[in-house]
Amino acid sequence: MDMLFLLILCFFGTTVLSSGQVGPWYSTPRKTVTLNSNRGHVFREEGVWNYTTMLLREDIGVLILGARETIFALDLTNITHKKAMVKWEVTPDNKKMCSYKGKNLETECQNYIRILHKMPDGRMYVCGTHAFSPTCDYMSYTEGNLTLESKQHEGKGKCPFDPFQRYASEYVDGELYSATSVNFLGYASAMMRSSNDTIQTDFYSTWLNDPKFTGMKYVAEGKENPDGDDDKIYLFFSETAMEYDSYNKLDVSRVARVCKGDLGGQWTLHKKWTSFLKAQLDCPVLQTKLPYIIQDVFLFCPGSWTTCVFYGVFTPQMDTSQYSAVCTYSIQSIREVFSEGKFKTLYKDKSVFKWVTYNGEVPDPRPGACINNDAREKRIFTSLDLPDKTLQFVREKPLMDEAVKPSPQQPLLVKKGAAFTRIVVASTTALDGSSHQVMFIGTASGSVLKAVNYDGKMVIIEEVQLFKHSEPVKILRLSNTTGQLYAGSDEAVVQMSLSACGHYISCIDCVLARDPYCGWNLNTSSCIAVNSIDPDTHSEVVQSLRDGHATHCPAVESTKTIKTFYPGSVVRLPCEPGSNLAQVQWRVNDHPVENSNMYRIHHNSLFILNASDSDAGHYTCTSVESSNGKDYIIQTVMYELRLGNFMGQTSVLSLLQEQLNTLLILRAMVIILSLLLVALLIWIFYKGHCPVLRCFNKAVERQQPMSGCQEPLQIVVRNKAASVGCSSNSNNNHNRTTELPSTGSQHDGDNII
Repeated sequence: MDMLFLLILCFFGTTVLSSGQVGPWYSTPRKTVTLNSNRGHVFREEGVWNYTTMLLREDIGVLILGARETIFALDLTNITHKKAMVKWEVTPDNKKMCSYKGKNLETECQNYIRILHKMPDGRMYVCGTHAFSPTCDYMSYTEGNLTLESKQHEGKGKCPFDPFQRYASEYVDGELYSATSVNFLGYASAMMRSSNDTIQTDFYSTWLNDPKFTGMKYVAEGKENPDGDDDKIYLFFSETAMEYDSYNKLDVSRVARVCKGDLGGQWTLHKKWTSFLKAQLDCPVLQTKLPYIIQDVFLFCPGSWTTCVFYGVFTPQMDTSQYSAVCTYSIQSIREVFSEGKFKTLYKDKSVFKWVTYNGEVPDPRPGACINNDAREKRIFTSLDLPDKTLQFVREKPLMDEAVKPSPQQPLLVKKGAAFTRIVVASTTALDGSSHQVMFIGTASGSVLKAVNYDGKMVIIEEVQLFKHSEPVKILRLSNTTGQLYAGSDEAVVQMSLSACGHYISCIDCVLARDPYCGWNLNTSSCIAVNSIDPDTHSEVVQSLRDGHATHCPAVESTKTIKTFYPGSVVRLPCEPGSNLAQVQWRVNDHPVENSNMYRIHHNSLFILNASDSDAGHYTCTSVESSNGKDYIIQTVMYELRLGNFMGQTSVLSLLQEQLNTLLILRAMVIILSLLLVALLIWIFYKGHCPVLRCFNKAVERQQPMSGCQEPLQIVVRNKAASVGCSSNSNNNHNRTTELPSTGSQHDGDNII
């Protein structure tokens, strides 16, 4: 019996898992669910990969999905309904040329769709890597068909060469703004506006230094601007820092901006941005020494452009931490750094080169500023009119001295685990009329986190597993029209409802979730979407988002199970906590249960070791979840343990012992048979009865004549083996052949030697 107890300890371990204290930032998802429980849809096409480019066409009710050499039009309400598709493949000659240049024929020398934008006339602008030869075309969706117009043209500077390289783009008023590599080898990158007069960044390392582009966002700041300012395009990326003294490569996160009306300079910065400025983005996590790196950005504007907020997801560099973070930046804080902050300049003194704060005179108009009312009063109407002094300054000093800080001076969310990859933010109205921003965060383990911040306290409502753990989320898009979230990976694309309230099983479960989309209807005893509630029935629906109080909910009904056991057995009583934030409490006959020689709690289940007659009774598992200092019972499971009628039956322990004895006997028999086989082989070799060995010996004897023989004697054997002799006549130079009689002759009794 003691041996059985030790085996159980070895199998289950001796560590009791308990939920630790959760800090104000470091949140744990309340629930972990699968896509099926959220009524999701999955789309994939046989032989098609890399579903990582999306364009929502809510005006025509389709999701335009770009994959490898294929473009799909899927129904927005149910992506499993494929409305149309079109192939855009690379010719064999293009593939061969790509392969000759050293690229992988199977993975790189394909056409990966990377650019999808709606044009003002309703058509779409599409670009692909096209076997490391970026190419663009126009596409239309009419009468249920996707059609490429076969007006292919060069996509250099618009679309990346490398299908696995980060890039960013925006389509504004008929012009494409892009940030990507501009050469085959990928070492030269630029931010570009493609038009009749192309404008781009200069190739100085002070402008872009080995950048990895994350996102590009357009903000119409010129609307209702009292200063007559211009619209802006904001670029988010990471790059190798030039301003820090470091022996190793140090990456930092950046935000840059350009003015929409920038035409470049007349002579200096001709066809180059005159408004390009950049600043560092800070996202302080755990007081780490190395800056966190931005991976994705989402622009959320609840009202006018002055209310816009950028949500960014950040991960550590060099795998120095397992924490990822979300930081937010207001449009005003970024504007202040660019419009009022100081610049950095390169200090040179003999062999010393160092970036320091520039404290000298700043030219007027201010370098990097858009053309506004103040500039127009000075008869500067376009960037072509800017003085050379301003242009020289911005070309040499595009980096701001001050970093952009997150809005609350700290991350909005920090979480340990799989790295964050993508983010989108939706706005919804709660039962009391308050507005809340819900973040959907993709991870490297194929899941999406649904999180809300209530008065500075972050709540992760749930984590939904969309793909396999080895498949990162590579794109996220949301449709406010359909209330759906769309996620893409290399293997598939998934559609998920923003308000999946049906998987909350009780009033307490629904209310403690603090999901702004959901509320508990007391009349129907179901968790329903708030936006579907009749205003006259609000009093019948329970929702408590900021406080998480479920006092209005009825008590949870318990479930009872009768379980039979036999003496000497190990009894397992399972219990699901109901939430990742709940703690399980076990009681037997109304007395608390703790780990001992009799009981072991492992993964919330109770194991009764070496059960005996005295273990019969009532066992209760209670899941308790705390919310704002108050404990709530969210689930109760009761077991009535009865001693089974084991007359005429073998006890569990006897069965285990019998199986163990049988296993030992079989093992002994295998060992004995193995030893006998080895002995038999040794005896066969010793006696020379091995056919292989005999043939080998004969071959050796034929090649080596016996001592004293001058001439080998060739023997033809008929149906009988014979030994080899030799001729005694040393003067005879001709071989002789001796023919032996067959064993089937009349001389059966004679042996010929």
